[in-house]
Amino acid sequence: MADRHPQDRPDPIRRSLITLRDAAFGYDGRVALEHVDFDIVPGEAVALLGRNGAGKSTLLKGLLGILSPASGTVVGSPRTGYLPQTHRIDPDFPITVRQAVTMGRYHDRGWLRPMRRVDREAIDAALERVDLSGLARSRFGDLSGGQRQRALLARALTTSPELLLLDEPFNGLDRPSRDQLLRTISALTAEGVAVVVSTHDLTLAHDVCDRALILDGRVVASGNVDELLHDHHLRATLHDDPHSQPAHA
Repeated sequence: MADRHPQDRPDPIRRSLITLRDAAFGYDGRVALEHVDFDIVPGEAVALLGRNGAGKSTLLKGLLGILSPASGTVVGSPRTGYLPQTHRIDPDFPITVRQAVTMGRYHDRGWLRPMRRVDREAIDAALERVDLSGLARSRFGDLSGGQRQRALLARALTTSPELLLLDEPFNGLDRPSRDQLLRTISALTAEGVAVVVSTHDLTLAHDVCDRALILDGRVVASGNVDELLHDHHLRATLHDDPHSQPAHA
């Protein structure tokens, strides 16, 4: 089980990285998520829980700035890494693991500017963080599903994010790959990185997260993850989702 006890970690500065107040987000004039009051601080892991369509991915897009708030306020612009639920790298495309990870540096530098030493060092550090340095020259499409997910996480880490957003990062992973990702998340939060995880997996939320938000078009409940997952009525709501997996008692 990953260590998720903040008192055992270095004490980060408890400033808010992002503050949302009565924020609402939607698509094409239709509100998908509203009345969101939420502060994200360094060094904590927050689980976003809810049925499909409850607003988990919508909230991640709002935190990324892909969606502007339809109402309310969002304050803060930390360096942010993002691991989407699906990726656009074709497994048949002839690209190495290192080249896939390097894409994370292009967001700030653009595609035409040459890599500097600081960029190469950031890429090396990200590959080492997810234990893929030995496969850096391998073809991305030849990796296992878990290894690809770790490579995509490395891509998100190349900018040394203050905030890491993960959208269903453990779907379809085998146990070793899952455990590797859990260790990486635990290490990042111990260093002061804030992590927000959208997931159906209640065991994951219980094992790695300090706090949870339960969504259903709005924030139904928020607070300590253990307390929320032991609330009978809230667990009943989550178990209506056929994808959700029970947490350990």
